[in-house]
Amino acid sequence: MRKREYDEDDVRIRPSKGSRPRTRIRPAHEDAVEGFVVAVDRGRYTALVEPERAKGSAQKRKQPERRMVTAMKARELGRKGIVVGDRVALVGDVSGRPDALARVVRVEPRTSMLRRSADDVEDTDGIERPVVANADQLVIVTALADPPPRPRMIDRILVAAFDAEIDTLLCLTKSDLGPPDDLVAMYEPLGVSHVVVHKGGSLDELRDHLTGRLSVMVGHSGVGKSTLVNALVPAANRAVSQVNAVTGRGRHTSTSAVALELPEGGWIIDTPGVRSFGLAHVSVETVLASFPDLIEGTVGCPKGCTHLDADCALDAWVAAGHAEPARLESLRRLLSSRDTPDI
Repeated sequence: MRKREYDEDDVRIRPSKGSRPRTRIRPAHEDAVEGFVVAVDRGRYTALVEPERAKGSAQKRKQPERRMVTAMKARELGRKGIVVGDRVALVGDVSGRPDALARVVRVEPRTSMLRRSADDVEDTDGIERPVVANADQLVIVTALADPPPRPRMIDRILVAAFDAEIDTLLCLTKSDLGPPDDLVAMYEPLGVSHVVVHKGGSLDELRDHLTGRLSVMVGHSGVGKSTLVNALVPAANRAVSQVNAVTGRGRHTSTSAVALELPEGGWIIDTPGVRSFGLAHVSVETVLASFPDLIEGTVGCPKGCTHLDADCALDAWVAAGHAEPARLESLRRLLSSRDTPDI
């Protein structure tokens, strides 16, 4: 028998059991329109689309001038999160009709990201929870009484703002129930601006700080945050509630973050009331960077100095007149707040 000659037709190739071959090439989505995420609800994103953000003159003529578009996240984004304040690219049905659903195919680079860690008492898992994106001002709303102010909570929110490189504003409510002097004096060395809101009084000073900016309002429950939002944006209709007479704490009335446009220009992002603000993701160096007058004094500190121990060189630096004692006290108060959550 003659020996058989084999060729490539005799080779049997088994089909792959996996999915179809993947490619690194992704569509450019050149026809995408830009949107501003104003609300997030169970995997659905509401984005405001302005006419000037639509690309292509023909598309501008076809689309409404301004509309709210509901969208879902495209699979190609993977696990990349989308939060209120994000600027995104949208494709698909961007008409804004009630039954329409677009896709978010790209999240534009963020200018800032406010984060907090776990809500548990110890805040030990280090997992970052994004709060809002692209805000340039953080408004810390706190009541002067009923419920009483919680400086530790304020300190922790300030640290988160320093980490995100966001300007801060302290908004003091219920001034008819308590004086603001002591709290204002406590944060004066940090250079934190403040506004005192009087019951039934004018909000013009607060509006001056908010106009033309993207501000996020944060505070624990019951401080009057939603009441302020309703006064600033009459169409907001944010739910309000009273402080619990037994616990002295407010009840969560806002259940999700939402961006609201101010009549005078600018946006405020109202967030749910918080009872803790984890800082496991913030390093000592990040907090220290917000105190440029003290940084040089840390040169003589021992390796791994927490700036809370007796051998910290900052005491001698301040004693020599290089910085104000109140500044060092504020730094150490903020550093201590990282490990001592407000409950």
